[in-house]
Amino acid sequence: MRPTKRRLLCVDDDADTNEVLSNLLNAENYEITTVLSVESALQLAKRESFNLYILENWFKQGSGIEFCRKVREFDPYTPIIFYSGSAFESDRDEALYAGATAFVSKPQIDRLIATVHTLLSDRADSSR
Repeated sequence: MRPTKRRLLCVDDDADTNEVLSNLLNAENYEITTVLSVESALQLAKRESFNLYILENWFKQGSGIEFCRKVREFDPYTPIIFYSGSAFESDRDEALYAGATAFVSKPQIDRLIATVHTLLSDRADSSR
């Protein structure tokens, strides 16, 4: 029996970023869903199950912090990675305080992929 692909939800208001993340993470054997807004992401997160969330911090409407806090109300365990151009320590601290598992500054895509692998490997190991 083939293992099920891990499902990731990528939330970024830049379609190009979503496409790049989708292509790179699909190549790593993850199933990727992308959305462009916090509101759409929240609706999807409530309806479907994901193994990990990747999100930007700043949106035209809403914020990654807002999404993170709301997700933590109904899902306290799924890893959340901020992948953001906001590279200030205060942004990182705010994200972690809101419930994020990790914060990776753009454009460190290799670090993002390594973080995804690490977080999902740890979860697989701890569920045995």
